[in-house]
Amino acid sequence: MDVIVAFAVALLVFPIASPVTSLSSNYYDKTCPNLESTVSSTVKKAMLNDKTVPAALLRMHFHDCFVRGCDGSVLLESKGKNQAEKDGPPNISLHAFYVIDIAKKAVEALCPGVVSCADILALAARDAVALSGGPTWDVPKGRLDGRISKATETRQLPAPTFNISQLQQSFSQRGLSMADLVALSGGHTLGFSHCSSFQNRIHNFSATVDVDPSLNPSFAASLRSVCPAHNKVKNAGATMDPSTTTFDNAYYKLLLQGKSLFSSDQSLLTTSKTKTLVSKFARSQGEFQKAFVNSMIKMSSITGGQEIRLDCKVVN
Repeated sequence: MDVIVAFAVALLVFPIASPVTSLSSNYYDKTCPNLESTVSSTVKKAMLNDKTVPAALLRMHFHDCFVRGCDGSVLLESKGKNQAEKDGPPNISLHAFYVIDIAKKAVEALCPGVVSCADILALAARDAVALSGGPTWDVPKGRLDGRISKATETRQLPAPTFNISQLQQSFSQRGLSMADLVALSGGHTLGFSHCSSFQNRIHNFSATVDVDPSLNPSFAASLRSVCPAHNKVKNAGATMDPSTTTFDNAYYKLLLQGKSLFSSDQSLLTTSKTKTLVSKFARSQGEFQKAFVNSMIKMSSITGGQEIRLDCKVVN
């Protein structure tokens, strides 16, 4: 799966941290005053070389926070018999880890042993949005890095095939509301999805119809041409939001037109509460951005680490 939601086979119960109050937007003001500008310049430089970086960083942060809290565990490499999160099925297509590594190296040169990898990832995700034309915000900081990373725990990530009740359960387990779900789904305005994440909507949808009837017919036809039933092209897929290249509210407009990729996207139209929010965000980019910022701060405040890693790929 791609961008914010991911492959998962079931909603299982794993250790999930709870929001804490120890985070602060000025946490490093005295100990590492140039932290934010250092991370931002790293993200900006990476974006110039690779246009997929913003979506990759935003998705990486989401996948980190939904497993054991925002503790940088998604950054750890597999070691010995332990398969780390990044090697779990939903995370195989995660990329741009090098951006975090470069930023960490630069930050370590300025302030050795002070800033966690989890905080750098949270800042990089914010910068990815802001540098893509989206809103900016003060990132609460002071997270610690986790020491445990298990591929098996990625099964708890919400899947692109989830219905609204499955999504609600997944988000509520992390203290996130239905409003947070709709707002954070707007991150799908950035990025690309492989065919496998929406194959269920364009081939063998049910016993009676081949294509999901909620899909716009011409849009469905274009997806079927790119992703045939027995697709063998490894990286075939579609852009999440083909209408613009910026972080905006186009995702919601496309959703209302039947031009969303995932079943999980379409499910936002299946309850009056979520559909009302989709319509609200489609009408007002300002309302979407305000809600997105609030929900990002809320999600990124789920913490659970134990140390400040010196190398984001390995525990100390």
